Amino acid sequence: NKAAAGILCYVGAYVFITYDDYDHFFEDVYTLIPAVVIIAVGTLLFIIGLIGCCATIRESRCGLATFVIILLLVFITEVVVVVLGYIYRAKVEDEVDRSIQKVYNGYNGTNPDAASRAIDYVQRQLRCCGIHNYSDWENTVWFKQTKNNSVPLSCCKAALSNCTGSLTRPMDLYSEGCEALVVKKLQEIMMYVIWAALAFAAIQLLGMLCACIVLCRRSRDPAYELLITGGTYA
Repeated sequence: NKAAAGILCYVGAYVFITYDDYDHFFEDVYTLIPAVVIIAVGTLLFIIGLIGCCATIRESRCGLATFVIILLLVFITEVVVVVLGYIYRAKVEDEVDRSIQKVYNGYNGTNPDAASRAIDYVQRQLRCCGIHNYSDWENTVWFKQTKNNSVPLSCCKAALSNCTGSLTRPMDLYSEGCEALVVKKLQEIMMYVIWAALAFAAIQLLGMLCACIVLCRRSRDPAYELLITGGTYA
């Protein structure tokens, strides 16, 4: 359980950190709910692990029963995470489509500007340029103000050191647009949450079954009852 807690917390933190790089491309903060829940579940799993260990060591029926109940609650929570993950995964495309045009129009090319940094980061990381392709930059305020017929240097292919972003040399620029790649990336991140929740829901189910078997055996074993009560056979 402690290992499971660590892995779940890692997955949740990974989602938070990665989404931070793409947060300008979606406006619905509730998209992060599955990540918040999975971190909370990870923390709870650590506590559950301690309870389970203590209950097993002390052979406490009450402790094991509590252990089973908490595992059941965690299992239900993980099922909820899976459902929320699928809901918000389906909403990602609409979120990005609604906000990406505004983000590109707000680009000003200066490093301190958060939106500009986000666009440059995404274009370099995903190797894309513009919303659908590099020609989308021609419709932005930044392109019209600079009047140099070029796109940001983040559109330049990484292997080229002499690229200036000029539209007269389109072969130097990434040809794929960023919108589809951002959607794909965000959906992949959400799938990590969904698969992690499904995997650990299965583990919790197995844990509940094992704990229930132990409880049933102990309740039916007269020798165990006598050991606990301090009695003897007749």
